[in-house]
Amino acid sequence: MPTQTSHTLVTEPPVWLITGCSTGFGREIARLAVERGFRTVITARNPSSLEDFAAADNALILELDVTKPDQIASVMRAAETRFGGVDVLVNNAGIGYFAAVEESEDAEIRKMFEVNFFGTSAMIHAVLPGMRQRRRGVVVNFSSIGGLRSFPAVGYYNATKFAVEGLSEALWQEVEPLGIQVMVVEPSGFRTDWAGRSANEATLELADYVATAGLWRTQVREISGKQAGDPARAAQAIVAAVESGNPPHHLLLGNAAFDGAMSKLADLRSDFVAGEAVARGADFPVAPPKLGLVA
Repeated sequence: MPTQTSHTLVTEPPVWLITGCSTGFGREIARLAVERGFRTVITARNPSSLEDFAAADNALILELDVTKPDQIASVMRAAETRFGGVDVLVNNAGIGYFAAVEESEDAEIRKMFEVNFFGTSAMIHAVLPGMRQRRRGVVVNFSSIGGLRSFPAVGYYNATKFAVEGLSEALWQEVEPLGIQVMVVEPSGFRTDWAGRSANEATLELADYVATAGLWRTQVREISGKQAGDPARAAQAIVAAVESGNPPHHLLLGNAAFDGAMSKLADLRSDFVAGEAVARGADFPVAPPKLGLVA
């Protein structure tokens, strides 16, 4: 943020607040932000996993579980005290869960929504007052290619990310006139821990879903750590998009994400065009115009 001296205007590095930094995307974004000289609030549920950042003068390491309002409030107070506010929020914290829809357990579903959706929402609510006051800021919300199209075995995970997409689309329409930008990140398979220890799976497996949800779950587990996506390259793309000053609303990351999104667009167009007559016929009939008398 700018500070006025007696001789010149000095622009301080931006303040980035990143959630879920213990592994994967969050760690790589935090590493790059620190290297770039950004003032960086690096958070995780277990801050001891962030000790390698402790020597950096521009890093503030804090404990944060995004499902705990008191911790969110504490992080915001610390960020404002140390750096004066938050310029860029990266909502990265998230978990997965593998199960067919029918196999899915209510407690696991609700836990995932609390982290992936309500945690994201809570962080947005925490930073917006300051961003509105300063009339600037960027909110980066992690979704997934699974927020644009669904896959077997992760139906409720898809639902959390579809919810993030919908919230983000409304948000950017509300805050862009105030100088605040919103970008949704939609990666495909990357070498993070999402398909490893970060994702639980159903204790009940029904035989009828072995060839669909069961097969997909097995395949995803087997390629964990061998996915095509490089988290470091993803971090570079995200930082570059924010630093461009004009980040896109949607940032697809990975060949599979791009191909999957384009395929979904084609499917939607095909369905919509085929049903156009039905769609247009569902409104009240338009009354024909009344013809006036001709003199």
